[in-house]
Amino acid sequence: MYIKAFAKINVYLDVLKRKEDGYHDLDMVMLPLELHDSIDFEYVPFLSDCYVTCDHVELQETKYNSINLTLRALKDKYNLSQNFSVLVHKEIPISAGLGGGSSNAAATIRAINEICRLNIPLEDQLALGKQIGADVPFCLINKPAHVRGIGEKIDLIEMKKRYFVLIVKPSLGLSTKFVFEESDKDVYEHGNVEGVIEALRTGDDDLLEKSLFNGLEKTSIRLVPEIQEVKDRLKNEGFKLVLMSGSGSCVFALTDDAKFATQKYHKLAREGYQVFLTKTLKLK
Repeated sequence: MYIKAFAKINVYLDVLKRKEDGYHDLDMVMLPLELHDSIDFEYVPFLSDCYVTCDHVELQETKYNSINLTLRALKDKYNLSQNFSVLVHKEIPISAGLGGGSSNAAATIRAINEICRLNIPLEDQLALGKQIGADVPFCLINKPAHVRGIGEKIDLIEMKKRYFVLIVKPSLGLSTKFVFEESDKDVYEHGNVEGVIEALRTGDDDLLEKSLFNGLEKTSIRLVPEIQEVKDRLKNEGFKLVLMSGSGSCVFALTDDAKFATQKYHKLAREGYQVFLTKTLKLK
């Protein structure tokens, strides 16, 4: 079966503190995007193990970790004997802050639950997802949400409108683990999450512009200065709503003007930027 694994952006990310177990207490607002990977899961009788392949050049020679981890967790927990051949068509850039690995893990839980007719309650899916990665529970729900803790506390939020999302990927990517380790060396700044939630609810872009916040930006820009260059470029092109997503390195710009977004997409693409144009996911 084919299943879509949707990307996400953080329009708010606040690192509240580092916990004693090494994890970080977070306060985030996350939005799912139409941008997605396509994953083909096929049950193959008599296959000796699960095999995951990917068409992305940087992932061809390695096991696709998030999917393999999720398959192993599902097989162990539900005593599954079936093995699967999995083919991943990558569209979400890697090491980008867009949740590609987490969305693939969430898609794996959904796919195996359906193929094997496990009827796993959503609460149990979320608990399993949390073991794989902090963003996996959100990717299972795939709706605009206020996310707290280490990703396990999820409250849905309202959005008055959808946005076109222009994403620019700097030449270098960033490891989430490394960014958090480096961020502990910096002094954390904090934002106003309620401003973001209210702005999305009312469609107030002026309030959203004032409230967009990512507490990891300072660290990620120190590691990859091109992030700041991309942010400045997008603002100079006329975008008001510009922010780095997650731990980076991707930078996104939001607009409700389709023509403007399309023009800027083609302009940046012609100049050699790695650029993507998508929309916030339509709510069912």
